Amino acid sequence: MTLQSLPQIAGSAEGEVLKLARPISFWGGVDPKTGRISDPRHPNHDVDIAGRILVLPGMIGSSSSSYIMLELMAIGRAPAALVLAEPDAILGLGVVVAREMDYGSIPVVVLSRAQQQGLETGQRIRIEEGGAIEILS
Repeated sequence: MTLQSLPQIAGSAEGEVLKLARPISFWGGVDPKTGRISDPRHPNHDVDIAGRILVLPGMIGSSSSSYIMLELMAIGRAPAALVLAEPDAILGLGVVVAREMDYGSIPVVVLSRAQQQGLETGQRIRIEEGGAIEILS
């Protein structure tokens, strides 16, 4: 099965899906030193996002989330890719700054909440440069 997303930051990635149960703010919700979800009220509390294809049903404010993404990329604890339900300039800014600082880059794509229903935690997927998302397992 293949889904078509809208690339916000082009790139390719392959990895295991981590689909969050509800929206999150990276500022105060993700530990920038470990890459673990640190918000004790979040259903995915203490889950490691590093190296996973992070599927986000939404974001909760804070322009400081871009700083957290930058820090995660600097120490190699960032997700392999971000699959957002709607465009988000804040997280994308962190990825762009990380790329400019030679910390690497990750794809950031937009896939509607309805289409996100086709993705489940633990599945292996591949995101292509043009935004195609292939479910591998």
